[in-house]
This record gives sequence, C-alpha cells and structure tokens, in this order.
Amino acid sequence: MEAKSKNTLVKNYIYNTAYQILVLIAPLISTPYVSRVLGVTGIGIYSYAQSIATYFVLVGAVGTTLYGQREIAYVQNDPAKRSKVFWEIVIFRFTAVTVCSVIYYLIFAMHGQYAEIYKILTLEVWATAFDISWFFMGMENFKITVIRNMIIKLCGIILVFTFVKTADNIQLYTWCLTVPVFIGNISLWFSLKKYLVKPVCSVFKDIPKHLKPIFILFLPQIASEVYLVLDKTMIGIFGTDIDQVGYYTQAQKIVKIVLMIVTSLGTVMLPAMSSVFAQGNKDQIITSIKTAFKFIYMISFALFFGLIGVASRFVPIFFGAGYDLVVPLISVIAPILVIIGTSNVIGKQFLLPTQQQGAYTVSIIVGAVVNFVLNMILIQFFAAIGASIATVLAELAVALVQIFYIRHQLPLRECFKPIFRYFFLGLGMFLIVRSIGKILPKGVIPLCCMIFIGMITYVFGLVITKDPMLKMGIAMIKKKK
Repeated sequence: MEAKSKNTLVKNYIYNTAYQILVLIAPLISTPYVSRVLGVTGIGIYSYAQSIATYFVLVGAVGTTLYGQREIAYVQNDPAKRSKVFWEIVIFRFTAVTVCSVIYYLIFAMHGQYAEIYKILTLEVWATAFDISWFFMGMENFKITVIRNMIIKLCGIILVFTFVKTADNIQLYTWCLTVPVFIGNISLWFSLKKYLVKPVCSVFKDIPKHLKPIFILFLPQIASEVYLVLDKTMIGIFGTDIDQVGYYTQAQKIVKIVLMIVTSLGTVMLPAMSSVFAQGNKDQIITSIKTAFKFIYMISFALFFGLIGVASRFVPIFFGAGYDLVVPLISVIAPILVIIGTSNVIGKQFLLPTQQQGAYTVSIIVGAVVNFVLNMILIQFFAAIGASIATVLAELAVALVQIFYIRHQLPLRECFKPIFRYFFLGLGMFLIVRSIGKILPKGVIPLCCMIFIGMITYVFGLVITKDPMLKMGIAMIKKKK
C-alpha cells in the first residue's frame, strides 16, 4: 500500500512538472505572434474584458475547487459517499455559476464598448459549472486533469496561429481561447462513470452543510485571485486609454514567467516541510528555511538584475514594434521577484506547513486591500506605471505582514543576511551587462551574448566570494556522481 502511494506521488509529480513546463513555454510561443498581430490595443481590450469575466468565474466557483478536492479526498475509498459528495458540490457549484453567468451577461454583454467580447466570454464563465477537475484531483488522478489542461493550452495555441491574422480578429482570438476551455471541461465528464454510483439518498438535503466550510475557503482564495487581475480592470476603468492595459499585461507576463523559476521551490518544499513539522523537528525546519532563503535570494537577485539589464533589448525582439512602454514597466514590476520570493518562503514553506493558515490569509487580504487602495490613487495619475508601483507595494505589504507573524519564530537576522551579498553581486552583473549593451549592436545574437555574459559574471562573483549555496550545489553534484 505504501509503495503504491509513493508511486502515485511520483506519477502526479511528473504530470504536474510536465504541465508547469508547458505553462512556462506556451506564452513564449504564442505571445510574440499575438502581440504583433493584435497590437497593444487588441491585447489591452482582451485583457480588460477577460479580467471582468474572471471575477464572475471566481464568485461562481465560490471556493468549491479547493473544498471539493479536499472532501473527495476524505471519501475517495468509499464509492457511495464520494458519489453523494460529488453531486452535492456539483449542484451547488452549478447553481452559483448559473446565477453569476446571468448577472454577468445582463450587466456587461447586453451593452457597452466591448459587448461582443463580453458575450463570448460568457462561455468562459459558464464553463466553470462543468469543471470537475477538483474531483479527479481529490481522487489523486492528476493524469487526466493535467492531460486535459495540456490539450486545452495546445489547442488554444494552434487555433490562434490558424485563425487570428489581423488586428481586427480580437473576437476570433477570444473564441480560440474560450472554446477549448469549455470543451475540455465537458470532456472530463466522460471519465466519471467508473468512479460514481447512484446515491442511496437525496443529495439536496445535505447541500446546506457545505456552505460554511466553502465560504471559509472562499475568502482567502478570492482575495488572492482578485488582486492578480484587479490591476488590469482598474487600469481599464481609471487609465487614460485601453493601450495601457496592453502594456501592463505584456510587462506582467514577462515578469511572471521569470517568477515561476523563483516560486517553484515553494511547490517542492511545502510537503517536505509539512512532513518535518509533523515529526516535531523544529531545528530541521529552521535549518531548511535558512537554506531556502539563501537559495531564493541567490536566484531572485540574479533574475531581477538580469531582467532589467536586458529589458530594453528583449522587449522589441519579443513583442515587436510599439511596445516601448513595456520596458520601464518591467523595471518597475521586477522587484516582486525578490519580494514574492521572500513571501513564498515564509508563507508556503513555513506558515502553511506549520498550520498557520490564519496568518497567511491575513497577509493575502492585506495585500489585496493595499493593491486596491493604491490602484485607486496611482492609476489616475500614472496609468500602467501607477498599477506597477501598486503591485510592488502590495506584494511588499504581504511579505511584511508575514514577517510580523514569524518575528519570534525564526532567526530573521540570519535569514535576511544573504540579501546584501546577492544584491551587490546582482548589481555588479547589471552594470557589466548594461555597459556591454551600449557597445553591442541590436539583434538576437547580441542579446544572447548579453545574457551569457551576465550569467558568467554572476557565477564568477559566487566563486570569488566562496558562496555557500554554490559550494552546496557542487557538493550535491559530486555526491550524485
């Protein structure tokens, strides 16, 4: 039984890793094409409209994704109970999504500047009702959901390259991204038969018992998700023009691709840290956290300075002409690589594994509030730049709240000590890369040369300072050999 469990975990890890790689690669394939075809205005219109639809998707799902996954996991070995729980959650979710879809359509799709786009995105909201991926994750069958998600992404990319040819194809672009999601959600239902049996009693009478735990999970989830899309919405409402949404979207997209490299450690470490906590090994927790901070700062400062060092060369090559404003936006947003790296270690590697969900939730809510308030003020004066500043300060607020909660639990001075080492190593790399950039001509090969020289410079800095993380990495490689 134990061997089977380990085998399942390994398989699930492989499937999730494969999907994360696709998530990383997909925008690198499609974004250069879409940015050139639709232009900054088209990107802005779609991003703004989609951000509006996202709110209704979140409210429609109303926390049932995480809750459903957990509840199914509890009863996964009992066909009768899991069938009953499945239908209870499905009925509740279907009802909530239906209400949200109707409200969304009446408010946005019936009139307005982007009504046609909103009409198409109604399908995206409605698709949430048919999404039962939470059931299969609760059953620990990650294979089917990951394959579904991968097919959706690949189909979306293929459809975009096939049908989207001009700047006027915004509606077609929306269809290309929305339809695969809807069909993908429907397709999961064909795999249900072997998991479900006919419930022995009515599923309606017990639906109310799910309401309280669903809403408890809903609050932190929606707070977290909302402020991921809030910026785009508020730029569209308070900004000077819709192009600002397009610039902001593209800048954010690049920073988030890089951010995935920084935050990937948290995904790997969470279950491991939970296990250590369960064993009551406090010393091991502290040692692991200090090591995690060193690793995160070594990576994040290198990526932060590297990104702002090559942004002016990278943006016109990647996005094409007309995206000059993306360069300063990337520079403003880039500090979140270090800030979110910090909060990721504290939140996902310490607070959550040590069962301090409340502190984690408070930090997310504070971040959402700070983001909203600052967006209200700054976007009116600075448009996308203002939203970028608000994002950085909101993420800083999250990190500071988390630091406040753990101030007596971890040796913070030791944890944050590596910041200075990696800051100056990154700064040195940045100055060298920028100096070389002034000499080299424009083009892909000179850009690659700048990136390569930057990497060599940073690694050389680690060598001459006898960096402990570099030593640890070399020791691990030698051990494997």
